[in-house]
Amino acid sequence: MTETIKNAESIIALMQSFQDEKQRQVLLRFFKTGIGEYGYGDDFLGIKVPKIREVVKKVSATLSLQEVPVLLTCHWHEVRLCGFLILVAKFEHLATKRMEDNEEAMKERDAILQLYVRYADYANNWDLVDLSAPKILGHWLLLPTELGDRNYKQTILNELANSTCLWKQRISMVCTLKTLQEGDPSWCLRYAEKHLHHSHDLMHKAVGWMLRELGKRVSMDLLRDFLQKNAHDMPRTTLRYAIEKMADEERRYWMSF
Repeated sequence: MTETIKNAESIIALMQSFQDEKQRQVLLRFFKTGIGEYGYGDDFLGIKVPKIREVVKKVSATLSLQEVPVLLTCHWHEVRLCGFLILVAKFEHLATKRMEDNEEAMKERDAILQLYVRYADYANNWDLVDLSAPKILGHWLLLPTELGDRNYKQTILNELANSTCLWKQRISMVCTLKTLQEGDPSWCLRYAEKHLHHSHDLMHKAVGWMLRELGKRVSMDLLRDFLQKNAHDMPRTTLRYAIEKMADEERRYWMSF
């Protein structure tokens, strides 16, 4: 890989050199870019994720944060993914146990979070959301910040959840994966309730996925309590995802609601 990657434009040029038309056609179908589909209008270079991660590993430590929006707003899907993964890498570097309470690291994490939220609508497909939201926004929810208390953090998620943008709504749900991994069910339960009757299948899957993780990571009894209150009228896709790890007999019980 070239050694002369100095800015966002250099990254875009490098990624364009990896273009693969056969893989591009596969991705156009896989990410539903046809007329009337959720990914309509998106365009791809045809680069697989491991190759994108190679670029991220090479540039994330040295690329200025101010360059990242050029990547996030690029019309190429893989370039946007590269931009979001660079934010992930930068955030994770500043979020180690040793750095949690470091004031300078805190300021830099907050700056990354604010940039992420500002450009959230460019995470306009499920992979862009799912590979970034838990590791940036979800992790930030668990860390000290100079921006405000828990109420402030909730305000950030509420703004995303109340947006008319499907992808911002998915971010508000999927980001709770990280909090579940750390044993905190409160964010998941709040936004699962909020999005439970969403009209889009991608949100049905997101809510069900997080509820399944709630049972797996925190408490199966908490999941059962949620289902007892909601299984009778929740989308079937959400319910199927939520109970996926249960025994056959219990799955049949919940599907009978």
